[in-house]
Amino acid sequence: MPPLSVLSPIANSKKFNLNASAVAGFFGGEEAITAMATVHLYRGRRWLGWYNSPGSYIIAKEFGRISRSRFWNGLLPGSSHHDPAVAFRLDGKTGPKYVASHSGTVMQQTGHLAHLLTQGTDDSVVPPMLLPSARDATTSLISIVTVPDIKYDNLSMQTIRISNHHAVLASFPILVSVCTCILSALFADWYCFAMIFLGIISSGVTCFVIGSGDLDIETVKTPAEGSPVGDGMLLMKNNVIVLKGKEKDVNVITKGKFVLKLKGKPEYTAIGLCSLLLEVQFLLQLLLIPQGSLIGQTMFLTSIIASWAYNSFLASLDEEKLQRKLFYDTIKLRQPAVLRFKASTRTIMAVFTCFVLCEELQRPLQGVEPMNILLELVPNETPVWQKWREQVVAQVKKQKEGETIDFQSGNVDMLVGLDDHDKTLLANLLQDAEDAYKGYTTQRRATTLHPTSTATMRIELQNFNM
Repeated sequence: MPPLSVLSPIANSKKFNLNASAVAGFFGGEEAITAMATVHLYRGRRWLGWYNSPGSYIIAKEFGRISRSRFWNGLLPGSSHHDPAVAFRLDGKTGPKYVASHSGTVMQQTGHLAHLLTQGTDDSVVPPMLLPSARDATTSLISIVTVPDIKYDNLSMQTIRISNHHAVLASFPILVSVCTCILSALFADWYCFAMIFLGIISSGVTCFVIGSGDLDIETVKTPAEGSPVGDGMLLMKNNVIVLKGKEKDVNVITKGKFVLKLKGKPEYTAIGLCSLLLEVQFLLQLLLIPQGSLIGQTMFLTSIIASWAYNSFLASLDEEKLQRKLFYDTIKLRQPAVLRFKASTRTIMAVFTCFVLCEELQRPLQGVEPMNILLELVPNETPVWQKWREQVVAQVKKQKEGETIDFQSGNVDMLVGLDDHDKTLLANLLQDAEDAYKGYTTQRRATTLHPTSTATMRIELQNFNM
């Protein structure tokens, strides 16, 4: 071959050795693991792993811990066995405290899906509606989420479609790996040819086997008979998310989680075999790549770098946003199901939340204690705060058509035992309650009566159809 004969002195050079095998098993391992975690989020992604991916040893150690048997425990030892969803970072995050306003259920921490919802409301680029306020203190955000009616019988995960430009990017490492493999053969460097080919096969098989699992949502789908509605609130440091809906629907947020159903449970032998293949690949690379020529080692390193670049692209994607879009699409959480409000003080946030959770309920209130809601949001136990909560509860309980709500009524009993400083503080707190009620009557009721006006108040979902 005359064109290649010009490069023969370089190809046969023994004076310089890249020793690429020393880093191939470790370099890019974290990026490869993160890239592999996207295989269940994108539709058809499992078919796009046929390239010589770096970090084979790191991947084998990480995913090998999914397998459970004495054989795999000895062959692939690890600190603990991973649940598949945790191993692929589809679960494991904890959500905020949840308090149910009707049933009285208190969950000190919720799960991964509640965490996704919380981050979605916090990261929204749509400005919230500003509630009226006579003073500024601690800014608080109130998000009201109306959970849709979920049909669990027909519930199926809606994976994200891969766009054309993503498909083009995915073909780049595949083409580079195949071309470098062919060039190594043309230069008769069978060691590097074999190692690139083995890398393509091991990565492709692993991606296909792992991507063959089914992603689903696990939750309490059938609450106890006679359970009240699932209205409640997720409590964060300065923010609150009000959940409104049936108990079975709210459960998917408060008690739900992603589950990954891989074949071969509980041993997951196929995952163990893939991890074993990756470890064999790593060992053979250590032995054979140094035996190759300079051109062959250059081809091997080129395929590794191209694959690392693509893995880095996948790792740069916000996996929580991808999961959040997948979650919203699956339960069909759409506009105008999410409203956001901004309160200038925590007391305004507390009163506004209390009115929202008690709206459209028959009076006298049954099953809902406004005092418990306020205690969760502003637990101060000084005499001033106690009198303030009593006044707010009295107004919330008498709320009905035609009845006047007046937080500034001259109730002499409220001022008994308070000095001038406490009276001033109480007046400010009651003004906050008045502002909260004004905001509730003008903005909350307006959005309830005219849902089309809330289109811009939804959680901003980025276009992840990549």
